[in-house]
Amino acid sequence: MTKKARLIYNPVSGHEQMLQNVADILNVLEQAGFEASAFRTTPEPLSAQNEAKRCAIAGFDLLVGAGGDGTINEVVNGVAPLEKRPKLAVIPAGTTNDFARALKIPRDDLVEAAKVILTGKTQKMDIGRAGKQYFMNIAASGSLTELTYGVPSEVKSVLGYSAYLLKGAEMLPKISSNKMRLTYDEGVYEGDLSMFLLGMTNSIGGFERIMPDAQLSDGLFQLIVVKTANPVDVLRLMAMALNGNHVNDPQIIYTKTKNLKVELLGESKDKDPIPVNLDGEIGGHLPIDFENLKQHIEFYIG
Repeated sequence: MTKKARLIYNPVSGHEQMLQNVADILNVLEQAGFEASAFRTTPEPLSAQNEAKRCAIAGFDLLVGAGGDGTINEVVNGVAPLEKRPKLAVIPAGTTNDFARALKIPRDDLVEAAKVILTGKTQKMDIGRAGKQYFMNIAASGSLTELTYGVPSEVKSVLGYSAYLLKGAEMLPKISSNKMRLTYDEGVYEGDLSMFLLGMTNSIGGFERIMPDAQLSDGLFQLIVVKTANPVDVLRLMAMALNGNHVNDPQIIYTKTKNLKVELLGESKDKDPIPVNLDGEIGGHLPIDFENLKQHIEFYIG
């Protein structure tokens, strides 16, 4: 019986480079033994997610998500709730492509990224659940996380990492802390924090030492809590994070956990609901419960 693969691609990711590569990528999928077809996402909300769900229910064997982390997140959300889940592959066509970096997939040539499928090498990966949403790389909340979703995507495309650094410098005076209760496997933290991060991989915004002990399939999140909102401390911690030395700092909690429950104690400083960032996009608001779904989806890896 012929195996079926569906390429789900975002035509505007990165520098719109997918458009001239679709035919070559479909050719690679055919070489890998799949009957291959393509779906071009539209500006409609959840376009990639709805197509991924449709294809999974229709019995496709492989879904290939091509775009930035946001597109891959939608494909994951399309299949994660289902009982029968196809294999997934990633073609990084965004700006930072954290997830592809973690899977060791080539990030400078889309067709080479597709050729990873020809090797047949796969790994069952942990997937995070946040309320009713899913994520494959990172969940975060707190004023410091605006660094991730506060940078417009067109600015990211042009400036890359410097966009984050410029935004960071601009935001330092605005960083605040909120009082929260975090309940995790090893205990409870009640107090002020400016950010918490739940990581599935070691790559966040292109930096690979923030989560120095990431395992992709161990069923555990890495949890980092930043207690301080003091700009001098935050700058010091950001510098330490570049080489992984931040995890032993007294202003940091660093642990592993399968579950995390986050509650806001009192009102947020600016009275607005506090958003939760999932893979770089807003995916709900506090309070929220997180669970690690161990080895939930099988991905092709480099």
